Amino acid sequence: MKKPLKIPDEPQPRNITRADLVMTEGFGLEVDGRMKSVFPTLEAAEKRARALKADFPMLQIKVYDAAEKKSLELSPAE
Repeated sequence: MKKPLKIPDEPQPRNITRADLVMTEGFGLEVDGRMKSVFPTLEAAEKRARALKADFPMLQIKVYDAAEKKSLELSPAE
């Protein structure tokens, strides 16, 4: 016998990052001109960008600094 489906009283909030909203803080990962992820620190964003670039060297990957409103090019791998 199947158990009845339990519906929560309040729906869970959805954590969605919208591409049409401008970032105001943190660092974004820009892949081929599109914002993909947001990170709280520059180090975390650069680490993920380098990992992606190692796996997919054909992609154009930049780190966007929301505070300065500038995209940062990755320096060559060390």
